[in-house]
Amino acid sequence: MIRKHKIKQNDAELDITSFMNLMIVLVPVLLLSLVFTQIRVLSIQLPPQVEQLMQQEREDPQVLELELRSDRLRLNYPAGQLLREFSHTPDAEPDFAALSAFLQDLKLTWQQQQIDKREIRLLAPEDLDYQTLVSAMDTVRSFKTVVAASVVDAELFPVISLGQLPAGASEVTE
Repeated sequence: MIRKHKIKQNDAELDITSFMNLMIVLVPVLLLSLVFTQIRVLSIQLPPQVEQLMQQEREDPQVLELELRSDRLRLNYPAGQLLREFSHTPDAEPDFAALSAFLQDLKLTWQQQQIDKREIRLLAPEDLDYQTLVSAMDTVRSFKTVVAASVVDAELFPVISLGQLPAGASEVTE
């Protein structure tokens, strides 16, 4: 009788070197192409209660405030007294570039006079859109400047208080 011997075939090993090479290249490329986001938190202060506000005004009446009106920006110093007014650009956008330039000059003047002001009060009407408020906060907080061949944010008035513009004050006054 003829016996058939089954020849046991060894399972072929998988050659995964090309796959490993692909992964070695693909993983760093994917990691480098990720967009890393950064969440920024702006710390703001709510206006104090009326009693605290009156006491604070007696202690330090020199408050810099910016009124965000529908047709212009008004910079007051001390509070309520007009320092400078900025009209909106022809396409009805607030002129934040002129405001930033003026605030930079004002900050430099105060530094030369040894006056250290870091706070500003933003007064806005109820119907002000969110982007305008955020742009105003960014403008008064800092500005871009070049220091040692790199662009950095220089501080203007980082302590920002928010308040509501009185209802009749947002109208156009001559």
